[in-house]
Amino acid sequence: MKLIIAILRDADSDHVTQALTAAKFRVTRIASTGGLLRRGVATLLIGLEGERVESAIQVIREKTSTSEAGEKRATIFVVNVDRFVQI
Repeated sequence: MKLIIAILRDADSDHVTQALTAAKFRVTRIASTGGLLRRGVATLLIGLEGERVESAIQVIREKTSTSEAGEKRATIFVVNVDRFVQI
């Protein structure tokens, strides 16, 4: 199991969240602030099986708007999940 932590512009978060949900990914969106993108941002938490990671990243890539020269559209971390429990 993997966890994608995607930090993206707040303006892109609705489009990305809707596209991920339509592609059957489970997404939690958190309003956040910070210096990675230097603007209003949202953090998406996406739990998924390892073989689906590239598909999710492709959805994020396709649904984030083009940026000004040199500006990042998203910062994505993929981490291993040792344990997953739902209660």
